[in-house]
Amino acid sequence: MCKFAKNIRLMKFKVIIEKGEDWFYVVHCPSLRSCCSQGKTKEDALINIREAIQLYLEPDIEDNMVNNNQEVCELVL
Repeated sequence: MCKFAKNIRLMKFKVIIEKGEDWFYVVHCPSLRSCCSQGKTKEDALINIREAIQLYLEPDIEDNMVNNNQEVCELVL
């Protein structure tokens, strides 16, 4: 386990939510370009944008190529 894992901090993101033309709620995160989602209710839309933000921030597996001199650590912001 990486030594930084025990110092957990969470990141806060502001999202904008509005009712769309199809009566679904549309939500996007201005600080993360093209990160958006929707839901039938506000609650659904907020759950969906949370997942979209997590996926947006998740690194690509190929970017994590590790050799013997490297260690992969996860940080929660």
